[in-house]
Amino acid sequence: MPEQSNDYRVVVFGAAGVGKSSLVLRFIRGTFRETYIPTIEDTYRQVISCDKSICTLQITDTTGSHQFPAMQRLSISKGHAFILVYSVTNRQSMEDLHPIFDQICQIKGDIQKIPIMLVGNKSDDTQRELDASEGQALASKWKCAFMETSAKMNYNVQELFQELLNLEQRRTISLQVDGKKAKQQKKKDKLQGKCSVM
Repeated sequence: MPEQSNDYRVVVFGAAGVGKSSLVLRFIRGTFRETYIPTIEDTYRQVISCDKSICTLQITDTTGSHQFPAMQRLSISKGHAFILVYSVTNRQSMEDLHPIFDQICQIKGDIQKIPIMLVGNKSDDTQRELDASEGQALASKWKCAFMETSAKMNYNVQELFQELLNLEQRRTISLQVDGKKAKQQKKKDKLQGKCSVM
């Protein structure tokens, strides 16, 4: 079990070009870039308030290539939660997630208590090779959550990160999506010790 700290580490894995960076940048900065720029590894931080203390949502955007196995193992061992991204336009990108999932199982042991989201990105694209039902079937097999997203259209991006945090069983954390909450909701969150983006 990962140590309790002020960082909540989310690691994003997937093949090159599936839109990992686009999802993270859309979530953190609200931006989308049309050009593809390969990532080696980037870390983004978002401050959230958690149980009356400040903690940091740390998102590691990993390389799409398998050139750095030591970095991959380190990311898995330090991660608290994982987002496994494939493109619905590329069947091979889903296949590429199998060794990563196996490695998460191997390093983390019992993954039943670890939040894992399987994500079919580029759901806005008409050149589909994968149906949502195929993603759902793989998620059922792996006993993890599933969602389709489009970083380009900003579809299900906030929801993806919120759902990932909802899966966390050791802590109660959530994102504050719109920056404003009803007084009742804030009061309810305080009573439940929830976290929210500041």
